[in-house]
Amino acid sequence: MRVSRTLPRSYLALAALAWALPAAANMELATASGCTVCHQVDKTVIGPAYQDVADRYRDDGTAVETLVLKVKNGGAGNWGEIPMTPHPHISDETIRELVEWILSM
Repeated sequence: MRVSRTLPRSYLALAALAWALPAAANMELATASGCTVCHQVDKTVIGPAYQDVADRYRDDGTAVETLVLKVKNGGAGNWGEIPMTPHPHISDETIRELVEWILSM
């Protein structure tokens, strides 16, 4: 009797879907929070692309805390002359979830 060492295609499709759902959910959260007015995943709009943020902070162990504060309080001078407006209306938990999603890119 031969035992297959590969997963059926349906398992692979489910695994791909499970991986994609958090990304889609977080993009929806970014859109609902107003982030996509100034930011996109792979291109600079008003603010930097999320992928550029992830690249810049990839090896920074304090990036999550730094960026949560920056999103909450606003900031200027890190990506050019246009300041990032503060977002005190977005909960710290939501900001943290978005920052962790961005840094995972």
